[in-house]
Amino acid sequence: MEPFVLATDRVRLSVPTSADVDRIAEICADPVIARWTTVPSPYTRDDAAGFVEKFVVDGWAEEKDFTWAVRAAGDADGPVLGMVGISREGAPGVPPVGELGFWCAPDARGRGLVTEASRLVVDWAVDPEGLGLGVVRWRANVGNWASRRVAWKLGFRYEGLLRRFGAQRGVLTDSWVASYVPGDPREPSEPWPAEAPAA
Repeated sequence: MEPFVLATDRVRLSVPTSADVDRIAEICADPVIARWTTVPSPYTRDDAAGFVEKFVVDGWAEEKDFTWAVRAAGDADGPVLGMVGISREGAPGVPPVGELGFWCAPDARGRGLVTEASRLVVDWAVDPEGLGLGVVRWRANVGNWASRRVAWKLGFRYEGLLRRFGAQRGVLTDSWVASYVPGDPREPSEPWPAEAPAA
C-alpha cells in the first residue's frame, strides 16, 4: 500500500520522511517518551533514521504497520508534532485486529492534536473501505494517564489491567488495555479517568 494523507482543519497526517529524522531524534530523547514507550533509550539519530527508513517504509509496503507523522493543518512539510500508527494482524478468513499507538512532542502537548489524529486513524482502520478491522486495541503501561485519556476520548472501552503484559526494553510491565469495536459510540464510555491519588 502506498502511504496517503489524512487531514482535518486542525491536523495533517503524512508519512514521516528523511527530512524528519533530526526532529524525531530530538522528540524521542524526551524522558517522558522514554518512560512510557518502547523507543530505544537513549535515543539516537541512527534510531530515528532506522525508524523512518526501515520500520515506516516496510510497514506500509507489507501492509502491516501504518505510521503517520502529525503536523499542523495545511502544512505539508511542517515539523513533526507527534506520531500515530496502527498495526494490523490476523489469520485468513478472520476479521483483522489492530493496535493503536502514538506519542506527542513536548511542545505540542495539551492541544488535543494526537487525539484528533488518532481519531482519523481509527476511523480509517475500522472502515470497510480502509482496513476493515474487527477491533482496535490500545494498551499502555499502568500510570500513563495521558495515553489513557486519549483512548477514553476516542470511545475505547477500558477492559482492565494485565499483569506483566507489555515488554519494555527487556522488562515486563503491567498494562492497561482497552478496545474499540466498530459500532461502539465514538464518545467516552466511562467516567473521566482520574489519576491515582498522590502517595
